[in-house]
Amino acid sequence: MALFLRGVRKLPKDCLIFIESLENADKIHAMQYEFKDKNITVMGLGLFGGGVGVAQFLAKQGARVTVTDLRNATELSSSIKQLEGLPISYKLGGHSEEDFINGDMVVVNPAVPKNSKFIEIARNNRVQVDTEINIFFKLCPAPIIGITGSNGKSTTTALTGNILQETSRRTWVGGNIGKSLLSDLEEIKPSDIVVLELSSFQLEEFNSTKKSPHISIVTNISPNHLDRYADMDEYIQAKKNIILHQDSGDYAILNYDDPELKRWKNDCKGHILWYSAKQTMTDGAFVKGNDIVVSLNGQSMVIPCVSRIKIPGIHNLQNVLAASCAAYLAGAREEHIEKAITAFTGLEHRLEFVREVNGVRYYNDSKATTPESSIAAITAFQAQVILIAGGYDKGSSFEEFAETCARNTKAVVLIGKTAGKIQELILEKKVKKATPLIYTQKTLEEAFRQANTMAKSGDVVLLSPACASYDMFLNYEERGRKFKDMVQAIRASSGL
Repeated sequence: MALFLRGVRKLPKDCLIFIESLENADKIHAMQYEFKDKNITVMGLGLFGGGVGVAQFLAKQGARVTVTDLRNATELSSSIKQLEGLPISYKLGGHSEEDFINGDMVVVNPAVPKNSKFIEIARNNRVQVDTEINIFFKLCPAPIIGITGSNGKSTTTALTGNILQETSRRTWVGGNIGKSLLSDLEEIKPSDIVVLELSSFQLEEFNSTKKSPHISIVTNISPNHLDRYADMDEYIQAKKNIILHQDSGDYAILNYDDPELKRWKNDCKGHILWYSAKQTMTDGAFVKGNDIVVSLNGQSMVIPCVSRIKIPGIHNLQNVLAASCAAYLAGAREEHIEKAITAFTGLEHRLEFVREVNGVRYYNDSKATTPESSIAAITAFQAQVILIAGGYDKGSSFEEFAETCARNTKAVVLIGKTAGKIQELILEKKVKKATPLIYTQKTLEEAFRQANTMAKSGDVVLLSPACASYDMFLNYEERGRKFKDMVQAIRASSGL
C-alpha cells in the first residue's frame, strides 16, 4: 500500500497534523478484493465482535468462509445471528484438521492460544495464518493511532476518539474496544484518522507484517495474562510490538510514571513523547496546577481544565494526558481537547458511577481484571470503600492488591476462585487492625447483599474484581451488568 507518513508541520495555533500521501487509490480496492474465491477458515468466532467482523468482511469480499469454534451453536448464537444471510459454513463444537490443511488462509481470533496444534497444522501445510487486525492494518488507507497497556487502554482510546471527533477530521474508533473496522474499509478515506485499542493478543502477530501504528500510546505495563504467556518478559514483548516497527517519522507516546516504559527508550525508532501526572515533560504532556500542558518542540498548548475532569483517580488523569498528546499530534486544538475531556464521564464497566442511594455511591469497575487496575480504583476515592472483588485467576500476584485493601478499604467481600487466596493475603497485611472486615460469598448476589448491609451514608460500594470473570460469568460485561441491575433495584431509604 502506498500510504505513508511524511511527518508533521506547524499549522496555525501551533496545531500539528499528520500529512498523508496516497500514490494510487486503485491499489486499495485491488487489495480489498484479494480474498475473492479463496477458501478461508476463521478460527474462533467468539463473542466480542472480532471473529464476526472478519467473517462478514471476507464473505462480502467473495471468499468461501468456514467458521470454526470450540463453542457450540447455542453458546455462539448472538454472534451467529450477526452473520445471518451470508454464505458461511460452520464447524462448531470442535475443529477439523481438514479446515487447516486444504484452505488458502486461516484467520485466527486473538483469544486462540498461539500454541494451538491447529495453527501448527496450517503452517506445516503452508497455509497462510493471519489475524483480523493484521488484515485491517494492511488495507487501511488512513493513518492509525494505536493504544495499548495493561490498564487504561479502553478509556484512553475512547478519549482520543472523542477529542478527534470534535475536529473536522472524520474519526474511526475500534479494535479491542469492541468493534471491527474491516466492514468500514470502503468508507475510510486517506484524510480520515483511525483510533484502535490493541490488546497484547492482537499485537503478537505484528512481527509477521512488520507494521506498527503511526502514533502509538502505551499507558502502562503490569503483570497480566500470565495464564497465557510463559513469563512477564513474553507478555512485555507482545506489548512492545506496538512501537518496534515504527519508523523515524512516527511517534511513541509513553507513560513516564511507569518504570517499565522508561526502559523502552532505546527500542523506539521514531519520536518519543512522554507524559506524566507527577512531573514536567520537555516534549510530551503533563499537569501544572489546574492545567493540562502539551509541549512539543518548544511550543506549548495549555488547557485549564483539571478541576473539571469527571473521571476520578490519577490513573485517569494519565489517560487524559496520553489522549490529549495523541490528539494534538493528529490535529486537535485546545478547544477540541477541553470540550471532550471535560464532557467525558467514563466508559461502561470502567469505574462507572451507577447510582447514589441514601448517601451511598455505587461504582461498577467490572473491567478491572488485574490487581493493578483495582488498586487504581480503590485509591481513586477519599471516601470509605466497601470492595467486592475476586474471580478467575490469571496468574497475577495479589500481594500489592492485598496491601492496598488492608490500608484503604472499610470492608472486602470476596467471590470466585481467588477468594481464599486474597483473603489470606489481606489477613496477613492487616495484622491486628480492625479493618477491613473480610467476607467470602458464593455468588455476586450474596456479595452485593453483604456489602449493602454494611454501607453507610458517605461510603462507596465498589465492584472492582482484580480478576477475570470466567469462573462465574460469560465475561466482565455480564458481571458488571448484574451488579448494576442490583444497584438499580435498591429502593431509597429502605434498602433492597
